[in-house]
Amino acid sequence: MEQTSLNLVAIAVFVMTLSALLSPVLNISPFIPAATTFAVLGLATVDSFSWGGKGLTLFLDLFTSSEERKRIIHHEAGHFLAAYCLGVPITGYSLTAWETFRQGEKAGIGGVQFDFSLLSDQEKVSRNPLIVERTFTVLMAGIAAEKVIYNNVEGGEEDKQNLRELLKILGLRAELYQQKENWALLQAKNLLIRHQTAYEGLVKLMERRASVEECQQLIQEKMN
Repeated sequence: MEQTSLNLVAIAVFVMTLSALLSPVLNISPFIPAATTFAVLGLATVDSFSWGGKGLTLFLDLFTSSEERKRIIHHEAGHFLAAYCLGVPITGYSLTAWETFRQGEKAGIGGVQFDFSLLSDQEKVSRNPLIVERTFTVLMAGIAAEKVIYNNVEGGEEDKQNLRELLKILGLRAELYQQKENWALLQAKNLLIRHQTAYEGLVKLMERRASVEECQQLIQEKMN
């Protein structure tokens, strides 16, 4: 099961247990919380195996607070700015689960879509290892943005996992993973601070769902 579905299952079990304890006090039939809980568990199971967790993600997206949405935009703007500055092609972005779903992307609350196809060209990568280093920085730029703006991080686990998968593919030893992650995070943080004006303007444009081309044009103008 997806982690979100597992969390819902845990909540459902807790609610059923609590309801069973309180039903005599509140004069509620124990059948009602039990039936509701089993229904939720059934839907979560079907959603996880048939939809890959998309249904639940879309449902929970309806309850995302405005502050969480702002944090998501700041996170994704970090990825966007880093990718543009480091020459990683950007093919699109989404900022909510519904936008992601409409674009036909995998389940998630949103994200910037990159073209990492250059990494598959071993000859170019071997001639220019900076391609890989720049990719690391782009992957960590969302976390760096949260650190710069909020002084803490709530998202980015998938970014870290993608970085570790890439390090694994490249054949680096596991004990070097944290070192590479810290290095990329520092590079991304410095980049965002150096181009703070462009970053702030990009956040505002992405809030309005401006096109990729409009966002790139703004970054170029601010950097000039």
